[in-house]
Amino acid sequence: MSYARQRALLRGLFDAAVAAADPARCLPSWLPDPPPGRTVVVGAGKAAAAMARAVEDHWRGDFAQLSGLVVTRYGHGVPTQRIEVVEASHPAPDAAGQVAAARMLDAVKGLTADDLVLVLLSGGGSALLAAPMAGITLQQKRSVTKALLSCGAGIGEINCVRKHLSAIKGGRLALAAAPARVLTLAISDVPGDDLSTIASGPTVADPTSCADALEIVGRYAIELPVAARQALLTGAAETPKAGDPRFSRCESHIIATAQSALAAAAAAASAQGITPLVLGDAIEGEAREAARVLGGIAISAAAHGVPLAAPCVLLSGGETTVTVRGGGRGGRNAEFLLGLALALGGRRGIYSIACDTDGIDGSEDNAGALVLPDTLARAAAAKIDLRARLAENDAYSVFEALGDLVVTGPTRTNVNDFRAILIEAAEMEA
Repeated sequence: MSYARQRALLRGLFDAAVAAADPARCLPSWLPDPPPGRTVVVGAGKAAAAMARAVEDHWRGDFAQLSGLVVTRYGHGVPTQRIEVVEASHPAPDAAGQVAAARMLDAVKGLTADDLVLVLLSGGGSALLAAPMAGITLQQKRSVTKALLSCGAGIGEINCVRKHLSAIKGGRLALAAAPARVLTLAISDVPGDDLSTIASGPTVADPTSCADALEIVGRYAIELPVAARQALLTGAAETPKAGDPRFSRCESHIIATAQSALAAAAAAASAQGITPLVLGDAIEGEAREAARVLGGIAISAAAHGVPLAAPCVLLSGGETTVTVRGGGRGGRNAEFLLGLALALGGRRGIYSIACDTDGIDGSEDNAGALVLPDTLARAAAAKIDLRARLAENDAYSVFEALGDLVVTGPTRTNVNDFRAILIEAAEMEA
């Protein structure tokens, strides 16, 4: 069976979710009136370039008074006129990101109360705003980042450490911009839509502490540079907190979320006569364990009509994690799907897609992949041991061999992971 109809339906749901978070659609209504003085635009993230272009396309003020700089991931840039776009490395920072962050700090200094700093943030901003605290090098910051990304820590934990080892994150960009008005528009890629976690919160007060960062690095056995550990122990690396008067002219809005993307996918499913159920927009934990849980729900729906009867689709978002123990290739969505294929055991009538809404699953060239009822059978015919590949964190290679990768290229937005599990009624299976 080709399952062409099911593939197209699942891809259509993913496309609807991504479209809901397109900066051209969600940003213009949030733009402020032009200030009496200058408008300086700065930003970081996988959506930063598309957000900058949306600002230019819809700016109502004097174009000559608009300037700025945003940094996005390599390959995610778009042409702009007044707001410069630079590209840098993600998920580990590089020198291009370090230069961009330093230039942003310089751009917002020396402004007046008549000026506006418009900050455009999206997922990936933490890595792209590479401004290591005094006393540590970029290479040391890269090493800490890589260790955090591979140890199974959640994004909130990772960004807590990042904030305390940074000269720009954790509210420090806003402090540099005072007394100008600071307006932040953010596309959320984090569970719970916490502004202090999105891009490591460069314009908001930080609720976490040096003690929190130390606890996290201790729990995951992360090796820190001597200067960084000392700064955390003494409190020299503490971030600015709520009540600091320099935040008095700062305002932030989240303009797109995983929930809004899931709602768009749910509407698209309903239009196809398929009942949607959004299980949550903030699902975290190990990708393979999340797959077992969601797979169990799908089997229950297929067998018993609980929590809802087929035809239906289970939708979810959030950010799972992968504790890397093997030497294979694959992001968290591919790993989720490999775990799901094993959990479903080739059950008829159940199909799934899981993709990162930025178009890049981890550091690979795919957004995600698809699981079909015959995934296990095709893998067996190709002599692919799925359990062995899962142990090696080698999900990408599995789906590449099966021809089930989903490749979109950069979407230039990011509301994190998108998962859809389609359960068909028996008479609909084809």
